[in-house]
Formats: sequence, C-alpha cells, structure tokens
Amino acid sequence: MPRLLLVTSTTGYQAAAFREIAARLAVPLTLASDRCHQLEDPWRDGALAVRFEQPEESATAIVEFGATNPLAGIVALGDLPAVTAAHAAALLGLPFHPPEAAKAARSKFLSRHKYRAAGLPQPWFLRVSANLRPEDAMRLLLREHQHPFPCVLKPLVLSGSRGVIRADNEASFAAAFRRIQDLLQVPDIRKMRDPEAESILVEEFLAGAEVAVEGIVTRGELQVLAIFEKPDPLDGPFFEETIYLTPPRLSEEKHQAIVGELGRGVTALGLTHGPVHAELRLALAGPVVLEIAARPIGGLCAHALRFVHDERLISLEELILRHALGEDISQIVREPQAAGVMMIPLPAAGFFDGVTGVEAASAVAGVESVEITAKPRQKLVPLPEGASYLGFIFARGESADAVERALRSAHAKLQFHISPELKVLRA
Repeated sequence: MPRLLLVTSTTGYQAAAFREIAARLAVPLTLASDRCHQLEDPWRDGALAVRFEQPEESATAIVEFGATNPLAGIVALGDLPAVTAAHAAALLGLPFHPPEAAKAARSKFLSRHKYRAAGLPQPWFLRVSANLRPEDAMRLLLREHQHPFPCVLKPLVLSGSRGVIRADNEASFAAAFRRIQDLLQVPDIRKMRDPEAESILVEEFLAGAEVAVEGIVTRGELQVLAIFEKPDPLDGPFFEETIYLTPPRLSEEKHQAIVGELGRGVTALGLTHGPVHAELRLALAGPVVLEIAARPIGGLCAHALRFVHDERLISLEELILRHALGEDISQIVREPQAAGVMMIPLPAAGFFDGVTGVEAASAVAGVESVEITAKPRQKLVPLPEGASYLGFIFARGESADAVERALRSAHAKLQFHISPELKVLRA
C-alpha cells in the first residue's frame, strides 16, 4: 500500500482527524513531529522525531526513513511543518510546494515583497529590528511615511493574529512595539531559533471586511474549495477571529475577484502542489491578499467543510489525503448547505474552571456540535499574546444568515467560569 507522511506538531488538533481518515481508507500513515528524539516512541504511535527549526536536517531524516518505507506523498499541518515537508518532498521527488515558496509563505515580509514584485496591490510595509527602542522605530517609520497612521504591527513568523496590533498614533505605536518585543521573548517563540523572530513588520492598515479562502493547488493550478466570510469586523486594536461562514454573502463579481487575486498570489509565491489557506481584505479598490499559507486551515475549523465525492460527503482531511495520493480531485465540490464555525473567544485572562450551558447551546436549531477544547485549570491568555480559543461551535443551515444566527444563539447560552490569575507581591 502507498504510505503517506503527515508532518505536524505534537500539539496540533488536526493530526487525529487525518489518522482516522487514513485508517478508514486503509492507507498507511506515518507522523513526523517535533517530539523528543531521545525517547523511544513516547506516544506509541511510531512517529518520526524531527525538529522544525532545522528543516534541512529534518528533511534528511525523512529521506532516510523513506529509503526503507517508500512514501507516496506528504501532507503538512502548520507553517513550520510545511517548510520541513517541502525540503523532504524536494529530496524525495514527491509533489509538494517548493521549499523557497513554503519559506516565503511563512514570512510576512518575504511574501509582501513577492506580491508587490508580481504587481499585486499591497499595503505599504516596513521591516524594523525588534531590538530597537520604540522611539527609534517610530523615527524610522516617520522617515519613510509622513502620515503612517493607522498602521498595523506584527511579528514576522507567528500566525493566527498572534502579536498583531493596530496603532493609531505615536503613543499606541510605542505600546504595541513594546508588547510585541515582550512576546518575542517567550520560550515557545525563542525555541524556533528563527532569525525572522528578531524583526517586526509595520504596515498600512487597510479598511474593509476580511475573507478566508481554502484552496488546493495541483501542478500550479489553484482550485478554490471554499470562501469564508468573516462577519465580525476586524478593525483592531487586536484581530481576534470569531465566526467563519460559507458560502459568503458576496456578489458574484466580488467572488470572482477574490479567486482571481488569490490565483495571482499563489503564482507570485511559487506554490505548486498542496493545500493553501489564505486571508484577504476587501478594500474599496478590490481584494488585497494579506497572506497565503502553504497548509490547510488550522485548528478544528476544517470540520465546517464537507465535500461531495461519489455521491457521499467527505471531509477536508479526506480530500487532502486523496490529493496527496495523486487522485484527481478537480470535480469534488463543497456541499450545497451553508456552514459555519465560531472560534469561541476568551472573555478574560485567568484559569479555566469550566463551562455551563453546553447542552442548551447544542440544542439550538442548526448547531451540529459544541466542542470545548480548553482543559480544566488551563491558563487562558487572550490575544495578542495568546494563541488559542476556548473551543468551537459548528452549525449548518439553508443560508449563511441562518447559520450565523445559530452560532450566535448557541454562544449566548454558554457561561465560562474563569478564575483570575493572582499576582505575586514581593516585599
């Protein structure tokens, strides 16, 4: 049987779904993950230990594994895993995004350069050292742009809106700059050992609604699988995403403009084979590509997507696995029903003590499931420092309006119990 390799973090939500689908399809699936290489299979899953901060070395380990366990394809979950997977695929001669394209997709600075060089409309942007004093960074900004506000500050290597902050004046710029500097010092970011973690990107704030797009590329040709509308405004100061709805309530003209601009962005980055997840702003002059990731949508959000294949519904995970095996997926389309997901936001910082109202929320018409992913006594850190949600609500219905109502109604029935973090006072 052809064997697939799934390159993923040990802390990701998605790996279990891919393993379940692979087992159902009777396709051998091996994980390559960022786990301790000194322990002998600590999770008892036969996974290959790699280090995503060392993609070339990790790719060599994957090639050695493939010498005795022939691989038919590679799937990557996450931005860092995608870079490692790209290097391994190039060495093995397997179809995947090229290493330079995966690297550019992960970097907000490199991708901005490539989009601009290809003629895509882009916000102005400036890369500054995270080691500067905020006032020195401000001087650099004013030297480049006389009227820089509003603008957005963001780390180059983080995803999920982590560390992304809007500034409307010099005082809020300085506060945002310091906040990102502190964030870049936390252990989970420092251990990346990524030179780009030493920089902060400052760019123009673009007004307009946002959409997310799920797609897949086959030999350089983009196939859009779903466009998600984000009905809640993302105007800052932080950019916490909540609701995704598909199909979006947009005109056919806007729909085609989004598809066209995303196709240009995929070509600009050089992405050639595999899933992509993109974010675009619908500016007055037309859609603007904010970022394109060389991976599928993260978290549990993929559960909102189902596709029609041979008169049955399949998941995004199954579609991706079939694509990695070389199957033709060009005729697979999303189901007719509208669907959506709410990523349940954190109402406050502190420690998670539990939730009530799940049964009532699950009973709301149109709601398919309420998944609480926060663990008891888990420390909750909201954006911009945090990177997680309390859980997910999934709904389906005859229209995006109905799905949005179901999600908001279900969320209103949930009561989260959070203990504040006690500050330690030193004498």
